[in-house]
Amino acid sequence: MFLRKISAVIAVLIILASASGARAQIYNNGLIDKTVALIGNESILLSQIEEQVQLMLANGSAPAEDKKMRCLVLEQTLQQKMFLNQAKMDSLVISSDMVEAQLQERVDNILYRLGGEAQVEEYFRKPLFRLKEDWRAILGEQNLIQQEQRQIVSEVPNLTPSEVRRFYKKVDKDSLPAISTQYKMRHIVLYPDKEDAVMAVKEKLLEFRQRVINGERFSSLAALYSDDKESAIRGGELGMAPKAMFWPAFSDAAVSLKEGQISQIVETPDGFHLIQMIEKKGDMFNARHLLLKPKYSYDDKQKCITRLDSIRTAILSDSLTFDKAALMYSQDPKSYLNGGIMVDENTGSTYFEKDMLKPSDYAYLKDMKVGEISVPFESQDNEGHGQIIFKILKLEEIIPSHTADIDRDFIAIQNFAQSLKQQEAIKKFIQEKQKTTFIRIDEMFRDCQFEMDGWVKKDAEKK
Repeated sequence: MFLRKISAVIAVLIILASASGARAQIYNNGLIDKTVALIGNESILLSQIEEQVQLMLANGSAPAEDKKMRCLVLEQTLQQKMFLNQAKMDSLVISSDMVEAQLQERVDNILYRLGGEAQVEEYFRKPLFRLKEDWRAILGEQNLIQQEQRQIVSEVPNLTPSEVRRFYKKVDKDSLPAISTQYKMRHIVLYPDKEDAVMAVKEKLLEFRQRVINGERFSSLAALYSDDKESAIRGGELGMAPKAMFWPAFSDAAVSLKEGQISQIVETPDGFHLIQMIEKKGDMFNARHLLLKPKYSYDDKQKCITRLDSIRTAILSDSLTFDKAALMYSQDPKSYLNGGIMVDENTGSTYFEKDMLKPSDYAYLKDMKVGEISVPFESQDNEGHGQIIFKILKLEEIIPSHTADIDRDFIAIQNFAQSLKQQEAIKKFIQEKQKTTFIRIDEMFRDCQFEMDGWVKKDAEKK
């Protein structure tokens, strides 16, 4: 799908949270909303607890006993308010740019899911500008809380190698992280000749454009020929959405069209499009599109396979090493200089777990032995747009699944130990602030079995 990736989960959570807050609710056998906790200058409402419980359930959390779950939510909220209080005392400033970016993403998601500004306002029973004010305030608080937490954690010194080793000697080995099977590989990559395939796609789209101009229905052609199967079943219609949801080249071309007008060919990372404008409303539009991706002929593919097979034969006959062949022939700009060694772009590691591999790569890798070289096969590049490539793999090393070991997985153990140390710093911060912060818990929650002591003051218990 050519739409930019959206955070659907966030959109659902916002809708649920705001919807539940917008409607009148009655809790606990007729009790209308009330303050259930005070912490510093912050209050916590029963409605806030109920909303969070519903969010947890909607997000797949296993339902717990009602009171237990609400006690858990209350304690989490108290902790957040503790950080918020301290952030204000530390004079931390909300990052407005970040908040506005997050707000825009959330608004775009909801506009897209509900179909436009009017539908959003009807659903929430509140004008959009009021909704934005509410969400901006929430996001601002979250931003301060996150800054305060980062500030606390930043004061935890990094563990030295000797401290990590002492930690490893003392820790219960069963508590250490499990490391999945890891693979280290080299590859040689070839791309099929794209020029002819792109030319064929453009010629086809120009033909379709002329057919529409001559009277054929755009929707019929999109349904029959578009490579975006999700929209093809609707005749290529995308639905009303903010232009920020699309690739810039696509949205810029679309909004420049009048209703009913058809674009010239538009290229995006997903392929080549024709666009027909249906309707525009402010920053939103509804359009149809017909997407075609370059298709490679049998001969195009066979040329790559034959070339790779010849390279593989030369390597197996010892007339060429794999790393030298990668330097000479591989078209992967990120690996050919280091002998074809594959590197995880997110971590910089040369070891890959199964879930990090493309299914096409793992299909060959799973049956290989160390030192073996695969036959040529079809895969996809790492750019995220499904570009077809052909490759051969060499398996350099397999590390079976195991509990993290200090010699083999030092970084994983260091990160684990550092995380525990940071968690302890957060816990210590809360415990210290509990002693000096005004906290009052309503009677209906005083019998909660909180994970941390100190939320219910002893003087309150006596009363």
